[in-house]
Amino acid sequence: MRKSVLLTLASSAAVLVMATSASQAQNFSLPPSFGSVTLRAGFLPDPHIRNLTAGGAIRAQDRFRDCRGYIANAPDYSLYYTAGGQDLFINVDADRDTTLVVNGPNGNWYCDDDGGDEPLNPLLYWSNPPSGRYDIWVGTYSQGTGVPATLFISELREHTRESANVQPPRSGRVDISQPAIYSTFSLNGGFLPDPYRIPLTAGGPLRASENISSDCRGYVTGAPSVQMTYNGYGTVHIYTEGSADTTLAINAPDGRWFCSDDALGTDAGLSFNSGTNGTYDIYVGTYGSSQASTTLMISEIQLGYNPGGK
Repeated sequence: MRKSVLLTLASSAAVLVMATSASQAQNFSLPPSFGSVTLRAGFLPDPHIRNLTAGGAIRAQDRFRDCRGYIANAPDYSLYYTAGGQDLFINVDADRDTTLVVNGPNGNWYCDDDGGDEPLNPLLYWSNPPSGRYDIWVGTYSQGTGVPATLFISELREHTRESANVQPPRSGRVDISQPAIYSTFSLNGGFLPDPYRIPLTAGGPLRASENISSDCRGYVTGAPSVQMTYNGYGTVHIYTEGSADTTLAINAPDGRWFCSDDALGTDAGLSFNSGTNGTYDIYVGTYGSSQASTTLMISEIQLGYNPGGK
C-alpha cells in the first residue's frame, strides 16, 4: 500500500501532514487506550515494547491529507520523551497491514504507511527529536476488526517481533485492549503510601492456561482486572493479599506475559527488576472456578510487604 508523503522535514525523516480542519483532528486529550510511558534518552531496555490492538472506525485520510488507514479517536499509546541527541524510531510490527499517526510535542502531525523495512510495517523516524509528549495511533490499512500489533519505541533502529524476540499478541478471549475492570492508574517512583492497595474480586470464566499461556494457572476475566502505568525505574512488586487462593497473570511493559501461583502461600506475587517503566495489564485470578475477594498490592519495598499483616 502507498506510503503517505506531503512534506519531509530537513531535521527529520518523519512525514509531516496537516489536519483537514482543526475541528476534525484526533482527540489527543483522551486517555490512551493502552497506557503511556516516560522515557529519557539512553533508556533501557531498548526497544520499549507495547502490545496493543490496531484499528478503529475513523478513516485517517478524512482527518489528515495523505494519511492512510482506520484509527480510533483516542490515542492508542502516549510517549513522554526527554531527548538527548539520539535518534527516535517509532514503528509497528503485525501480521496485517498497519499504519501510524503521531501527534508530536510541537503539535505537528506525522503519519506513515509501509515505511518500514519489513513489508506492510509503518515507521516514523526523527534524527533530532524534540522532548515532550508523542500521542500515537496505530491503524489498520483496511476497515474491519482490530488487529493484534506490537509497537516499538527505540533510539537504535526499527524493530520486529523476530528481531526483539517477542511473541505476537494472543488473539484469544483475553484482551488487554479492553478497559480495566476495577482501576486504571499511574504511580510515580517513590510513591506513597507503599504498598498501594486495590480491593477487587479475583477470578473469571476463562482458564488462564488456555487463553494466556500454558504456564499460567487459574481462572481470569477477558479484560484486565487493573491497568497500572509505572513512571519510575525501581523494582516493582505486584502481589495479592487475602484468604483466597489467587493467581496473577501480567502483561508487562515489554509485551511479555508473566504468571504466578502460590508465591506467598496461597497469595500470588511477581517482582519486576529491570525495564519496569511502563504499563502493566494485571489479571487477578482464582485457582478454582469460583470468584473471591482479595486485595492487589503494589510495592517498591519488597514482595509481600504488608505492614500490619493480614
